[in-house]
Amino acid sequence: MPAVSKGDGMRGLAVFISDIRNCKSKEAEIKRINKELANIRSKFKGDKALDGYSKKKYVCKLLFIFLLGHDIDFGHMEAVNLLSSNKYTEKQIGYLFISVLVNSNSELIRLINNAIKNDLSSRNPTFMCLALHCIANVGSREMAEAFASEIPRILVAGDTMDSVKQSAALCLLRLYKTSPDLVLMGEWTSRVVHLLNDQHMGVVTAAISLITCLSQKNPDEFKTCVSLAVSRLSRIVSSASTDLQDYTYYFVPAPWLSCKLLRLLQCYPPPEDGAVKGRLVECLETILNKAQEPPKSKKVQHSNAKNAILFEAISLIIHYDSEPNLLVRACNQLGQFLQHRETNLRYLALESMCTLASSEFSHEAVKTHIETVINALKTERDVSVRQRAADLLYAMCDRSNAKQIVAEMLSYLETADYSIREEMVLKVAILAEKYAVDYSWYVDTILNLIRIAGDYVSEEVWYRVIQIVINRDDVQGYAAKTVFEALQAPACHENMVKVGGYILGEFGNLIAGDPRSSPLVQFNLLHSKFHLCSVPTRALLLSAYIKFINLFPETKATIQEVLRCDSQIRNSDVELQQRAVEYLKLSSIASTDVLATVLEEMPPFPERESSILAKLKKKKGPGAVSVTELEDSKREGGELNGGGDRGPDTSAMSASNASTPSPSADLLGIRSSAPAGTAPASAGNLLVDVFSEAGPAAPSAAVNDDGFLRFVCKNNGVLFENQLLQIGIKSEYRQNLGRMYLFYGNKTSVQFASFTTSVSCPGELQSQLNVQTKQVEPLVEGGAQIQQVLNIECLTDFSDAPLLNIKFRYGGALQNLTLKLPVTINKFFQPTEMSSHDFFQRWKQLSQPQQEAQKIFKANHSMDTEVLKAKLLGLGTALLDNVDPNPENYVCAGVIQTKGQQVGCLLRLEPNAQAQMYRLTLRCSKDSVSRRLCELLAEQF
Repeated sequence: MPAVSKGDGMRGLAVFISDIRNCKSKEAEIKRINKELANIRSKFKGDKALDGYSKKKYVCKLLFIFLLGHDIDFGHMEAVNLLSSNKYTEKQIGYLFISVLVNSNSELIRLINNAIKNDLSSRNPTFMCLALHCIANVGSREMAEAFASEIPRILVAGDTMDSVKQSAALCLLRLYKTSPDLVLMGEWTSRVVHLLNDQHMGVVTAAISLITCLSQKNPDEFKTCVSLAVSRLSRIVSSASTDLQDYTYYFVPAPWLSCKLLRLLQCYPPPEDGAVKGRLVECLETILNKAQEPPKSKKVQHSNAKNAILFEAISLIIHYDSEPNLLVRACNQLGQFLQHRETNLRYLALESMCTLASSEFSHEAVKTHIETVINALKTERDVSVRQRAADLLYAMCDRSNAKQIVAEMLSYLETADYSIREEMVLKVAILAEKYAVDYSWYVDTILNLIRIAGDYVSEEVWYRVIQIVINRDDVQGYAAKTVFEALQAPACHENMVKVGGYILGEFGNLIAGDPRSSPLVQFNLLHSKFHLCSVPTRALLLSAYIKFINLFPETKATIQEVLRCDSQIRNSDVELQQRAVEYLKLSSIASTDVLATVLEEMPPFPERESSILAKLKKKKGPGAVSVTELEDSKREGGELNGGGDRGPDTSAMSASNASTPSPSADLLGIRSSAPAGTAPASAGNLLVDVFSEAGPAAPSAAVNDDGFLRFVCKNNGVLFENQLLQIGIKSEYRQNLGRMYLFYGNKTSVQFASFTTSVSCPGELQSQLNVQTKQVEPLVEGGAQIQQVLNIECLTDFSDAPLLNIKFRYGGALQNLTLKLPVTINKFFQPTEMSSHDFFQRWKQLSQPQQEAQKIFKANHSMDTEVLKAKLLGLGTALLDNVDPNPENYVCAGVIQTKGQQVGCLLRLEPNAQAQMYRLTLRCSKDSVSRRLCELLAEQF
């Protein structure tokens, strides 16, 4: 930059600033400013033309006044005029004023753009840098439209000076962040990438910031940067501090550039070229070795620079997750930081080890530091460090250390900060459920959790313990005994009363043989807590009382007396009043058999994802639960839920008897439902069963039609699921139109990048079906879910299905998946009611051989009457009663609506229970429809 001459001191500006600072009051300051504004305005409007120096001085004063918080509504044109000056200081002040005070909607933008163009084409490096700085500071869309195509040319031109290249790279980065659609690299891509080989380290540092941002959005276009980045990193790492003297910071060569290079490499998977990969591994080993060397300086700047590179290298090692030796070395290095006197280093070490704990190569190495982490949880003064210690304990937990970790976390809960108690409670509940081999330990842990931190135990936690107890016969007696003992404490948390009321109402009979827990003692114990509880808890206790009447008839009179009192049947709360009145009437008029039927024991809950895990993911956001945790729970978990006993079909979804969810229904199961008088309806069946033993399938580019046939007779459910992604579906059809909602759920803690979907109609299907899609967001955060809407129009009958292709990047690797969308011809059925006479009359009219399709086949599933009816109704036809002479047969009628025509269809299904066979006959007004429907339906029964 040119030196400022002595005459550029602007004495008038200095005097004005001094006057402002000497003002004794706000009023005096405003008075002085108004006086100056009047003077400047008169100078600008005066007949005498101002020289450059005066313009600069007055524009500077306006800028200072603006920075004091006052509005400036004049002087913009004078600032624009300064841009045409050939003096650096005048041009500099003009650009500074414009950068601060001119907005993108200003009428002066065209004049400003012309001045910037002149400076960019002037080839004067100082003026070019000023223009580039102004573009970057304003960063408006208008600036991007005007200069986005010009700046890359300046950046890669051979005669551009290094300082201008640096400014151009950072200016282009700014424009790309504000208007990415306008910054198209195209032909400049390879030349921009090759800036990594530039001799000037400043140019490389600026260029790598640009390349990293571009690579995150368009990784394939910039993949050639990997080898160049490795080469540049190798030269820096292997150099001595004297080799890069101008870029050495406290004996650490080019620390900022090294960190940026390591961060760039994290945008890509490990290099495929063996030589490049070997060179990179060598660099990482060198960085780890240097971390062990004695420091060359005692100054904090030296250690900060050195550790910054080390942590970025460890992040890259974790990202690749393919070098066991490096992972273990990284873990050992982080272990040394766990006891470092610097709090920030301890925090970063704990955070990085949380990620390392999810790798199969380094999990065992992380576990060796368990005592140090437990000590950090107990003794750290900084709450954020304690929270990271709790996260690491959660991440390193497995079957071998679960009891120790849960015990330590429970112990810590008693003195934990209020800000992290709820999260700690969720983690303890998840670990206790996930790794329990002894159900009595699980029940003890959850009840202890409620006792210690009852206010922070969310509904999901006590819902879950009830679901587990109901699903496991072998723990019910122990749970009843334990909760009975817990309720005897004088101060008992309301959540404990809820659990106690529910479990004793269901299984109190299992401990009633002991005189110390006789039926009347159980009732009196529960009722002693009644008046201290909230309305929802009282409602639950009233339900427990009516269950007691069924379990223990000898308590009937006592309980009826309670229900009959005015505080119940005349309660101001309508829910309590209604329950009391109805339960009293039910206990009075119902026979023992009717009472036993109405109040029978709760059936097992459907298998589902733990709502506690879903709540933790929602609370923590991305990064809360790692992929490995989900995979481990699939491999190892399952005992508590019996997940391994279920077949593959039932694990995906079972028939729903809940009300139809809205299009935005949460198919990933983030919402949970409370246990009530009946098992939760199968909104839960759409949830991920993280305890299933079935391993997830790897993504494949081949067409996956595993879930296709499951949706012939239903519209909602999980279409596809693997360890990364879950795709839920909900669809609705009316006449020849349909709407399908696809829900893409990221099951990992890592962001999906470049997420794109496309729907194609292969072959003849293009003329038979019209599918319109809405684009989805390109980024799916870890643990998040996005929705896509498809509009479908049936033009004519069809037999094929549209294909859904999904592409995204996970950890740098491209995932490619193609699925058959469950759009079948029967989705466009309109049910038709017919009498027996009309049905058989129409049946005879459709008697031509080509109009009939028939198939005799063996039953693939249970021949249950209700299941068969549900499937036939799900087909979309009307199920006609009392039509077929044989009451065992099923007949259906419907009309398929297409844009071009209507196709009438009649169906007859004849089951033979003894032979476990079916005969399926379809007659349609169009032969191709008969054949297609027959093929589809034969797989359903």
